[in-house]
Amino acid sequence: MSTYRQIYYQIVFATRHRQPTINERHEQELYKYIWGIIDKNKCKLYRINSMPDHIHIFSDLHPTVALSDFVKDIKVASSLWMKQSGKFTTFDSWQDGYGAFTYSQKDKDRVIDYIKNQKEHHKNENYFDEYKRLLKEFDIAFDEKYLL
Repeated sequence: MSTYRQIYYQIVFATRHRQPTINERHEQELYKYIWGIIDKNKCKLYRINSMPDHIHIFSDLHPTVALSDFVKDIKVASSLWMKQSGKFTTFDSWQDGYGAFTYSQKDKDRVIDYIKNQKEHHKNENYFDEYKRLLKEFDIAFDEKYLL
């Protein structure tokens, strides 16, 4: 018997100290690289987008993959690639933590649109406020000192 799943995650993480080190000029190449990592993990990418200081990934999660291993793989491999490519010269690393938020099938299109429109959305809300809002929306307890 096959294993079936429907596990949608929006994964959000920032650059170290939220420095604006994801340059728009090469972000599409970064997205393609991360897409390869996601595919290698037998997961499906639905949408990816970023701002200079953070990234949003909306994908499913294969049942044989642990979320923490999945995010670690994305962060470690993309960090190495960003440094070695020479295209993200000010990039140091990703922040230590991440946010992972689950969604249902009925939310899928809304989340895809939200991530697609990150550049427009962030004209009105910075990353720090967005991240706090998501944590509150999902009723996740947090200490602001760890969000800095």
